[in-house]
Amino acid sequence: MTGAPDPRRHPHRADLAAAHLKGIVEADRFVEGVPHRVRSGVAGLRGEPDAKARHTSQLLFGETFNVYDTRDGWSWGQCGTDGYVGWTRTQSLSSELFAPTHVVTAVRSFLFPEPDLKTPPRDAIPLGAPVTVLRTVNGYCELAGGGWLYGKHLSTPDALEPDTVATAERLLGVPYLWGGRTPLGIDCSGLAQLALLRAGIPCPRDSDMQRDEVGTLLSADGAGVAYRRGDLVFFPGHVGLMLDGERLLHATAHTMTVTIEPLDDVAARAGGISAVRRL
Repeated sequence: MTGAPDPRRHPHRADLAAAHLKGIVEADRFVEGVPHRVRSGVAGLRGEPDAKARHTSQLLFGETFNVYDTRDGWSWGQCGTDGYVGWTRTQSLSSELFAPTHVVTAVRSFLFPEPDLKTPPRDAIPLGAPVTVLRTVNGYCELAGGGWLYGKHLSTPDALEPDTVATAERLLGVPYLWGGRTPLGIDCSGLAQLALLRAGIPCPRDSDMQRDEVGTLLSADGAGVAYRRGDLVFFPGHVGLMLDGERLLHATAHTMTVTIEPLDDVAARAGGISAVRRL
């Protein structure tokens, strides 16, 4: 079908599509999605149900994932946070759903089997992950689904971090990871997305989506812009946040880290600026 919706954000394939897309896309069959919760600290999202397939994104602990297809230990569906579609390992999902009461505000927090820091942790839960707290014992919070997080690593969902650059600065030195969305490894659009989501600003997953949808367009080429802290600057296949009027904070494969560089250096290396948007 000509002009079919972007498959990155609309669950459709030639053989199967989400029921709500019937009449919009062509597929052999249409199915209702089954909501699940991510139970792993981080779960990879891939373009194919294959351990060797490249990551396209990641799912965070506590996020919802609507499942439309399952095969050979993999589930195909859509992330509830940003609508991204892909395959993840079925073992990373649970059919138990809980309404989030808190969010992880530490860069990462260990999930312990007991409210005791000396017990071997089960997992590491990243910044921005939604969790459901049942009770607090000795400063640790028991989560629905099992495990304990240190209470001071959590806040209520309305405790936002409005300075997007300050959030991104917390990740300086984090390794660059294609498809990454967490402080364990992150890519350019993942960094921008995490910073904006922590500020309560909806943000799609990929840099081309962000270029078209986030904030207000100031310039299509950067000419004549008086840059401000927090401006989003886009390049072909890349995005970063302005630290100030001259420097860009971004996750880059050039250094394989989250780093700060002069904007002019990045623009020269990337082939120019393709857009500047202000929140």
